[in-house]
Amino acid sequence: MVAIIISVAVMAVLVAIDLLSKYWIVSTFGVVDQLTKGYDYMYQLAMTVKPIDLIPGVLRFKLVLNDGAMMGFLDNARWVFMVLSTVAIIAILVFLFWKKPKNKILLTALTLVTAGGIGNMVDRTALGYVVDFIDFYAFPSLWKWTFNFADSCVTIGAGMLALWMIIDVIKDYKLKKAAALASAAESNEGENAPEEETVSNGEDDGE
Repeated sequence: MVAIIISVAVMAVLVAIDLLSKYWIVSTFGVVDQLTKGYDYMYQLAMTVKPIDLIPGVLRFKLVLNDGAMMGFLDNARWVFMVLSTVAIIAILVFLFWKKPKNKILLTALTLVTAGGIGNMVDRTALGYVVDFIDFYAFPSLWKWTFNFADSCVTIGAGMLALWMIIDVIKDYKLKKAAALASAAESNEGENAPEEETVSNGEDDGE
C-alpha cells in the first residue's frame, strides 16, 4: 500500500509540474490574461506569437493550442477524448488500489500515464483545449508535432508499459518452457523405471 501512496504522490507532483510549466509558458508569451477568451480567439492569437529558440534549428518553445488528442492528433474531438481520458484514468486508479501491483516498471508506467492524462484533462476542462509548447523541429518532414510535459509523461509511460508487457510475455514463455521440460523429464523417468526393474528381476532369477 505504501508503494501506491507514493505513486499517487508522484502523480500529484507531475501534474503540478505540468500545470506550472503551461502557466509559465503562456506568461512568458504574454497571453495568460487571454486564456479564457475561447479556443478560436486564442488559436489566432497563438499564430501571432513568436517562438523562442532554445537550440536553433532543433528545439524551441512554440505556443500551440490543441483541442484534440495528445500532440495535436485528431483535432476537434474534445469531448471524445475527455470521456476516454476520464474512463482510462479512473480504470488505472481502480486497478492500482485494487490489485496493488508490485512490479516497479508497471507501477511507474501507470503513474506516468495517469499523471499525464490528468494534466491534459485539467486543460480541457478549464480551457477547452490543451496548451502545447515543446517543438522539436530538427526533422520537420518526420516530426511535426508540438507537445507538453503531460504528453511526455504519457509517452514515456506507454513505452514502459509496452516494455513491461514484453518482459512479462518472455517470462511467461520461459516458465512454460521450463515446466514443459520438467514434465518431459518426469515422463522419461517414469518410462525408464519399469525397464530397470525388469532388468533387476532378470539378474535375480539368474542367480
